[in-house]
Amino acid sequence: MAVTHAFWLAGRQATGDDTFDVTSPWDGRLVGKVSLPTDAQVEEAVAAAYAVRDEFAATPAHVRAAALDHVSRRLVERTEEIAQLISAENGKPIKWARGEVGRAVSVFRFAAEEARRFNGGEAQRLDTDAGGQGRLALTRRFPKGVVLGIAPFNFPLNLCAHKIAPAIAAGAPIILKPAPATPLSGLIIGDLLAETELPAGSWSILPVANDHMPALVQDERLPVISFTGSEKVGYAIMDSVPRKHCTLELGGNGAAVVLGDYSSDADLDWAATRIATFSNYQGGQSCISVQRVIADAAVYDRLLPRIVAAVEAQVTGDPGDDKTDVGPLVSEAAAQRVESWVQEAVEAGATLLTGGERDGASYAPTVLTDVPADTTISCEEVFGPVLTVTKVDGEAAAFAAANDSKYGLQAGVFTHDVQVAFRAHRALEVGGVVIGDVPSYRADQMPYGGAKQSGVGREGVKFAMDDYTYERVLVLTGLAL
Repeated sequence: MAVTHAFWLAGRQATGDDTFDVTSPWDGRLVGKVSLPTDAQVEEAVAAAYAVRDEFAATPAHVRAAALDHVSRRLVERTEEIAQLISAENGKPIKWARGEVGRAVSVFRFAAEEARRFNGGEAQRLDTDAGGQGRLALTRRFPKGVVLGIAPFNFPLNLCAHKIAPAIAAGAPIILKPAPATPLSGLIIGDLLAETELPAGSWSILPVANDHMPALVQDERLPVISFTGSEKVGYAIMDSVPRKHCTLELGGNGAAVVLGDYSSDADLDWAATRIATFSNYQGGQSCISVQRVIADAAVYDRLLPRIVAAVEAQVTGDPGDDKTDVGPLVSEAAAQRVESWVQEAVEAGATLLTGGERDGASYAPTVLTDVPADTTISCEEVFGPVLTVTKVDGEAAAFAAANDSKYGLQAGVFTHDVQVAFRAHRALEVGGVVIGDVPSYRADQMPYGGAKQSGVGREGVKFAMDDYTYERVLVLTGLAL
């Protein structure tokens, strides 16, 4: 019998009237049943969060920091159990699942550190003009209100952590909605938060059905929305609540640019290995996975066979096997969509160098060249283990090709030239430029987010805390400055 998992309502476990099944995309087995909250229970959670917002904002920093530190330590203690759960519900290879737990450990630790130093206050003398004589401004940040966090399936633990941890650190109550396909990892965070002394009502984790989300998004008691997911859904949310603060971390079709100076055998081996690994990790289901390789003509002919060989060396199969590099996509429907996009590109004239085969929810790591610019796989985010490789002449053409996208999340540039690195930083229309590596690098404390259609706002603990709060100035009068 599969376990039925309760959800977390205002800091306590609760169950609703209905349940839904969570199944493994690898073998279809039942991983667990999850209880769905009723509309009345959702209302209870929102009301509790709204009622506690002033109390939580005034909670001493050491209380919030201690809670975050506790979650970080407990994640370490339960790493293998949680990694197995991520792998089971998501299909993520176990080695990547362990890495995800490690990242969530860091997110909560970073949040504890930020909670201790956040909001120290910045003093500004105002007597720079005569009218400000004897006056001092003190600026502090205060929560905008309750946060509605909406998390995706591809990092079912760590991207829940990126919603919850900054909110707690800033003193903002949060209601988290985990992805319907992968709710179990997010609910685990509730197990650990329940062991802390945070005020009742300051957090809830509710696996609300997608068709019930519009009412929650519209609720005026939830002035901040932090969403990670598809471009279509993210902008629909923003358009529906134009007066709310929305942080949107949306899609990408990350480019890895390999320039002509990156030309030794060691350089090209490194670039090919990193490209192959990070076009296929998480089954390509990462917003910053490598989808496009843009290679200078000076290195293209030597780089391409290395990429193909490195892609073919990726071990596919059972995500529970330590040797597996690439597991299934989140569902068979997701794999069928990837399959149709590749077929469309090939029919339009693209050359298939390796891969291109589907088995249920699994799709073979794939490399394409000569892909027409107007095909879906060129224009959209594939979110699967598919890589396109394009030849260009020179730096300017490479940067123009990288920018030829409606997305702008991150880009990687393989070069040894520091001047080129700074030119790339200026020229590339993305939220992050990674030099000497793929666009898939993310440190959880750095600002992370995109330009163009890749979203608005930034994640990364301190930067999310800025998004969840606003500046309020205090002017002191009659001081002997």
